[in-house]
Amino acid sequence: MQKISIEALARQQIAAALGAESGRAADTVFGGHEKVLRQTVMAFKAGTQLSEHQNPGEATVFVLRGCVRLRSGEESWQGKTGDLLIVPDGLHSLLAEEDSAILMTVAKIRT
Repeated sequence: MQKISIEALARQQIAAALGAESGRAADTVFGGHEKVLRQTVMAFKAGTQLSEHQNPGEATVFVLRGCVRLRSGEESWQGKTGDLLIVPDGLHSLLAEEDSAILMTVAKIRT
């Protein structure tokens, strides 16, 4: 059994993102490339974006702090602290509308 404070990790990653040239920071808290399920705390400086990319499987974004916008095609959804966004299949991007931290959960499709 391992216990992780997601709240503390979110604070740590936001601080790291604010100090990073890329404006981003991330730490995988469970799983990884060899697992089906992966959970990662990601933080973004306001205005930072994850460019358009494809899902490796089913995914959700839980907004830990701040405000983000998830886009897919012509549609977009705003997520604020406490919101859970279901990531649509297909190409999508994520924009931090303010300094933000999310918990990204992905269940990869096995091939």
